[in-house]
Amino acid sequence: MTEHPRLPGELAGGNSLGDSDQSWPVSSSEVKYESPYVSLRVDTIVDPAGGEHPRAVVQPNGAIGVLAIDENDRILLVEQYRHPVGRRLFELPAGTLDVPGESSLDAAARELAEEADVVAGQWDSILHLLATPGYSTEAWEVFQATDLSAVPHADRTQREAEEADMAQWWLPFEDAVDAVLSGRITDSLTVAGILAAQVLRTR
Repeated sequence: MTEHPRLPGELAGGNSLGDSDQSWPVSSSEVKYESPYVSLRVDTIVDPAGGEHPRAVVQPNGAIGVLAIDENDRILLVEQYRHPVGRRLFELPAGTLDVPGESSLDAAARELAEEADVVAGQWDSILHLLATPGYSTEAWEVFQATDLSAVPHADRTQREAEEADMAQWWLPFEDAVDAVLSGRITDSLTVAGILAAQVLRTR
């Protein structure tokens, strides 16, 4: 380890830095809420010095997002109402891993078809991330989908609830990057997916 010459902390470079597994002891755990989609528990964790601290843990199903790009370098965004924030948001097609035994890739293909009536011939995983690890276990994976075609009308999903008035938009990729950087698109999975794709184009 080499210390920074002027500031607190160690110097790192290359592939030397990365997240690692660690689990502090839990002296007690109580489930406060449980549903098919999310649960909430309170764990009391024990730090290395022996101190105990209560921590709320939200445990949703994992989720996927789909960055679908057409032959003219336009990306697909869906617009839908999100009650917790009281806004209509522009997002990548996305959804939770709520079908038992379904792979993340299969879930991505299902959500793209259900939310946008689109199927893809090429799939690539471009990003893994934790949504809000300070209090949630939710993990996300973003796929890039290309070689797109439309789902036949007879096979399209009947959307319900917030998805009933969902709109689909095709936006030039560079305009989507600008929308993220200007704060006009704020959904975190969408922001992460678009910026990851932009970085991959320049590497």
